[in-house]
Amino acid sequence: MRLGSGTFAAGCVTIEVLGVALFLRGFFPAPVRSSSSTERRTEAAAPEPWAGAGSNWTKLPPPLFSKVVIVLIDALRDDFVFGSKGVKFMPYTTYLVEKGASHSFVAEAKPPTVTMPRIKALMTGSLPGFIDVDRNLNSPALLEDNVIRQAKAAGKRIIFYGDETWVKLFPKHFVEYDGTTSFFVSDYTEVDNNVTRHLDKVLKRGDWDMLILHYLGLDHIGHIFGPNSPLIGRKLSEMDSVLMKIHTSLLSKERDTVLPNLLVLCGDHGMSETGSHGASSIGEVNTPLILISSAFERKPGDLRHPKHVQQTDLAATLAVGLGLPIPKDSVGSLLFPVVEGKPMREQLRFLQLNTVQLSKLLQENVPSYEKDPGYEQFKMSERLHGNWIKLYLQENHSEVLFNLGTKVLRQYLDALKTLSLSLSTQVAQFSPCCFSASHRHCAERLSWRFRCRPLCFLCSFIWCFWFLWPFMLLCAPQPRAPAISAASHGWQQVE
Repeated sequence: MRLGSGTFAAGCVTIEVLGVALFLRGFFPAPVRSSSSTERRTEAAAPEPWAGAGSNWTKLPPPLFSKVVIVLIDALRDDFVFGSKGVKFMPYTTYLVEKGASHSFVAEAKPPTVTMPRIKALMTGSLPGFIDVDRNLNSPALLEDNVIRQAKAAGKRIIFYGDETWVKLFPKHFVEYDGTTSFFVSDYTEVDNNVTRHLDKVLKRGDWDMLILHYLGLDHIGHIFGPNSPLIGRKLSEMDSVLMKIHTSLLSKERDTVLPNLLVLCGDHGMSETGSHGASSIGEVNTPLILISSAFERKPGDLRHPKHVQQTDLAATLAVGLGLPIPKDSVGSLLFPVVEGKPMREQLRFLQLNTVQLSKLLQENVPSYEKDPGYEQFKMSERLHGNWIKLYLQENHSEVLFNLGTKVLRQYLDALKTLSLSLSTQVAQFSPCCFSASHRHCAERLSWRFRCRPLCFLCSFIWCFWFLWPFMLLCAPQPRAPAISAASHGWQQVE
């Protein structure tokens, strides 16, 4: 049976349409979003289980920190801080990591590893898509719920110096700012001096609650000279001095404040072995995240090795630290070491607020949410939490209360991990072409590689047809014209 050219062409067009649809669904998947309004000022916090109407535990907990300073060093790889370069060129930071009052993490940045999507992930806790690569060059105002918006709505005074991308994403959110452009890649000196020149003055002032600094020089050096250039070491030393100046200033100010301060050192993304970024190599996705505060007391001999977390976890952690609602679209988990030193009731309250936020997001984006393991763990956690509250209110401070509290704590942490993974997977499950080797944590639990591989083959197959079908159409068998006999025209053969 031979196909006609029309049937063959229709089949090729159908395959092309399927290829385009799969491409669009993979690279621009439907985002995980809350259906509620962006404005959350009047939205009440979830009450503590079994808390009375007049209890203080029906409201958001108060802030944990007086001031928060975020130092974001563009293209800061994790090995620049935790590796041999950090030991050699960043001695003060290394001391804080190894012996100081700090918690260190390796934060994984999901691709695309370019600046605007990464800032978006850090402040919203959501997973940006590849459409944000285009917006990276001309960033529009960020409309999603985020920590900056929540802080401004709560009356926090925010100051920013550095990459002007922040000014575009958060217009009218800063009481003071000075943006620097990132387009002059050959400049890796003045672009950072324009940030540091404000430090002496602003650190002496007390009229701010958040200070955000975004340094671009390291990224520019990587683009021009690569990660092994001697200029990398000099820039890291410069950043180490900046960190030491800020940290010592914050410590001196704590004498006049009730709450401790928090200093955050992080990178938006890393850089590859050629100095570029945007893809998903280990050097591009692994960034350091260091939280420094006198609240994180460390006993002699207390070794804290950097734990692997997601970059999206910072938004929930900052929100809790500032006494703000967690951004509603966040898929991140509270970094538990930040609240680990608090009383058990406060620890459980922080974890409950995070799991409630993630469970609401799951309900609004997954039709079969009740069957999700994370949701089942969340409901179990709340039931156990209610039992613990009843014992606590009875002033039962026995070993039973402690053991039950520890069980509830573990249950909440497991629920957070599972919920966060489920929501992240909801975004990424249709994005086979974006799979990275750095997704090793998901791969271990979900066999991601094996789920993704058939889709990769299917995508490649359809793409081949998409590009080759015009040539195949040209080579398709053409229908023969009907044979015309001489007799039908009245011709006769002359013998």
